[in-house]
This record gives sequence, structure tokens and C-alpha cells, in this order.
Amino acid sequence: MSTPVKSVFAKLSYLVVDDFENFRISMLHMLRSCGADNIELVAHAKPAIDYCTYNHVDVVLCDYNLGKGKNGQHILEELRYKKLLKRSSLFLMVTSESSREMVMGAREYQPDAYLTKPINHAMLEKRLSSLISQRNALLPINREIDRENYPEAISLCIAALTRLPRYKTWLMKTLGELYFLLGDLSHAIRVYDDVLSQRELSWARVGRNRVLLANHRYDEAVESLRKLITVHPDYMEAYDLLAEGLERQNRSGQAQKVLEHATTHSPNALLRQKHLAELAEVNQDMEAAADAWRQTVRLGAHSIHHSSDHHIALAHALCDLSDGEKDEESEALAHEVTAVLDNMERQFSDNEVIELRSLIIQCRIKAGLGEAEEANSILESIRERIHQTDPMDLDTGLDYAKSLYRLDHASEAIRLLGHLHEQYRLNPEAARKIENLLDEPVSFRMKIKARGLNREGIADFESGAFKQAERTFSKALEIIPNHPALNLNLVQVLIKQYEETGTADMLIERCQHHLSRLAALPEQHGQYRRYLALQRKLKALTS
Repeated sequence: MSTPVKSVFAKLSYLVVDDFENFRISMLHMLRSCGADNIELVAHAKPAIDYCTYNHVDVVLCDYNLGKGKNGQHILEELRYKKLLKRSSLFLMVTSESSREMVMGAREYQPDAYLTKPINHAMLEKRLSSLISQRNALLPINREIDRENYPEAISLCIAALTRLPRYKTWLMKTLGELYFLLGDLSHAIRVYDDVLSQRELSWARVGRNRVLLANHRYDEAVESLRKLITVHPDYMEAYDLLAEGLERQNRSGQAQKVLEHATTHSPNALLRQKHLAELAEVNQDMEAAADAWRQTVRLGAHSIHHSSDHHIALAHALCDLSDGEKDEESEALAHEVTAVLDNMERQFSDNEVIELRSLIIQCRIKAGLGEAEEANSILESIRERIHQTDPMDLDTGLDYAKSLYRLDHASEAIRLLGHLHEQYRLNPEAARKIENLLDEPVSFRMKIKARGLNREGIADFESGAFKQAERTFSKALEIIPNHPALNLNLVQVLIKQYEETGTADMLIERCQHHLSRLAALPEQHGQYRRYLALQRKLKALTS
């Protein structure tokens, strides 16, 4: 090797991560023969991440499979998340594996290159020389991006377009991203259009669609992203962006299907699995939600994104699926909840809030299984602890209220939710969650049944089938007697019947009965104005 090339290698620092000592030593000798001098060797993830925390590293050569614990994908994910690697640093994934699952998972976090074992000196030198040459040529731009000096980075990119034509693709991609970061959407889309006018490139198409979404041009972006996925089904970023576009169009069901399709291509992306689980919950598809939360928890075992919230979300989904039933499947789900919570407490020990939330969910599960004595014993333990958590956080409070309802302590649950409503009165999203539980304090299956009847009743009312609407809303109210919207829907139907027929036929008395159920409805409730309006209308009809 020529002295200038050796000099380039010598100026950089290297980290080799591999659980086999022979491979580490082999890489050490090959790097030294290339001219490298500052080389650190580690066997596992923790010392690798610790080293990067306290030392600047220019080149990381990391094996994918590191035995028990974190793998190379987890290391790359954590280094990117914690910003321990500068943009000018190189991360090369080294592996003897070539499985689709591994490649797709690692690609999510964008390593600079892959090296497939076995590796020889010539291969390593050639690959690293090319990457280091590009790194050095683009170093001034990456340095300004690391400093978040985006305007200067843009200026350097523009100047480099004529000076470094071999890196034009990288420069244009970076320009588009920088304009987008600065909120300069007109310049960003101009960059992507310029690239696409010369050649169809997936990254430019995705970048353009990201700009379209930011400009609220949802239909155009969604159509374009669907076409892109058809042509390039492995371009995972397009799925995430398409799901985002569909959500903005209020088409959460379609967004869920897009992410389900994405997870069949790349099942090891934790954040996508989490997004899928949340979407499935919005769509009331609790079986899909539970499956996605299971994957999120599984993938989180060694991930920087590992969180007790994922375990609790899985436990909630399983509770919803098992609650209200006493068959073998429901019992199996209930036992799975217990296993999930035990696992969570082991992994997040010495956390009193997590222990309390676990107890609250266990109480609900025991009640669902018909084990009332044990459930009430757990409830007493919760009551002793709950008063020490003041102010109570929203999620703990909602969980506690669900358990109180499940054990027929409705008045205590209502008082608790009233306290929470006052505590979170300035938070619309929190208020909505509290109102939903107040309105529907029943199991998930019963809730879904009542909602289905409510939709049928509305359809009957809109088609003029008032008698049928009356029967349907009455049936729904047998499930949730004090539901504000259902009571008001029935009142509206009864008033309409009275106006149509002109005969009372107990209609007025029934209206008054259903309105009286809502006498304690708080002014902040979403149905309160409608309640007042129907009260006034009924009074006008009877005066």
C-alpha cells in the first residue's frame, strides 16, 4: 500500500466489535497493515457503547451476531439514538448471515456498508479506502450538520456540486433533507424534482412525498407512495410515510393494513411494531394490537427503546380480549397477562409506580377470572399505596378506575374520575380519555357491542325507521345504562316520534327518565350542550 493511503488510515480511530477473539485479532492485523494505528477491540455491546460514549470513533466494524444480548443492529440503533456517532463516522455491519430478516432489520438504521465474512485484507482495504475517501471529501458538510448549522451546510453542499460531481447523489439527497429540516419546503421539493427529472430514484420520491405531506397535499402523496411501494416493496420508509398520510386523511384502518404489510417485509423494527399496535387500538382491533405489542415487547428486550409502557400496553390489550369471558382462551390470555407483568417487574425492579400499575392490572384480571376474594385482597393493597401517589398520574388513575368498576365499586370509580377530570381539566386529550371511561365503564367486548348497536340505531334514525331506532338504542342502553350519547340518542328518537304522531304514549315520561340519568353530567363533557338543548326542546313540547 502506498504511503499516502496508509496516512489516510492512520489519521482515524477504529472500533472492532466481535464476540470471537480470533476474528478481532485478525481484524487488528489487517487494519494495522492498512496503516491504522488507533484501534480498540471489544467483544460485546456494552463495552462498545461505553467506549463510544467517552471516545470519538471514526470507523466502527461491528459483527451482527454477538451471542447472547444485544446484536449489531441494537448497537447501531443505540449509537444513532444517543447521537454517539458523528455524521462523519462510518459504521460497517460485519456478518456471516445473509438472512432477509437480518438485512432488512439492520437497514432500518442505515449502516454505511456491509462486509460479509470471511474478510481478507484486499477486500477490507478496498472497501474502507472508498468509504474513507468519501468521508474526507464530505467532512466539512457533515461537520456543520453535526453542529446543526444547516444554512452553512447547504452552502457547502451547493458549492460541492460542481467541485465533487462523483458525490452528486449524496449531495442532492443531503440538500433536500437540510431544506426540509429548515422548513424551506419550496427549495426542498425543487431539489427532489430536479433529481426525478433526470432519473427515478426511490429516496427522491420519498423525500418529495414527505414535502407533500408537510404541505397538506395528502391525496397526491398517498397515491404516489402507493405506486412506489408497488414498484419497490422493500423500501420500508415509504410504508411509514404512507401510513402517516393515511392517518392524516383519517383512514386509520388503511394505515393499519399498510403497517401490517410492512412488518411482513421487515419484522424487527420496534418503532413500527409499536405504531402498528397503537393504530390497531384506535381501530378497536385488539387482537392485532395484542400481536403487535407482543412483538414490540420481544424486540425491546435489548433495544434502547425498551419501556415498561410496552409491557403495560400489552397487558391492557390482553385484558380487553379476556375481560367478560370465562372460556379457556380467556383464561389463557389472563395467565399471559400475569406472565407479562411478572416479566416487566423483573426487568424494571425497584420502581414503585410500575409495581403499583402491575398490581392494579392484576386486580382487574383476578376479578375477570371470578377470583373475587383474591381481587379484593389486591385492591386493599392498592388502596394502601394509592394515597401516597399524589398527584396521581393519568394512566395509573384510569387503570385504577377500571379495576374499581370491575369489582362493582362504581361510586368510588366515579369519584376518582371526577378528581382526575378536575386535575386534568386543561388537557383536552386527558379529559377525553376520562369521559370515555365514565361513559363506557364496561368490558371491551360489551363496549364494542354497544357501539355497534349505536351505529345501527343512528342508521335506522337517519332512514326514518324511528321505531326500530328506538328498539336498537334501548338494547344498547341495557349494556351501558348511563351512557350520555346513547341516552340522548334515544331521547332524540322519542321526541321525533312525538312530533310525527302528536301522541304522547309515555314518550314524554320516557324522555324525562333518560334525561334524569344525566343530571350529574359535568359541564365540561362533550355531550353537555346537546343535553341542555334536548332538555329545552322537551320543555317547549310540554309547555
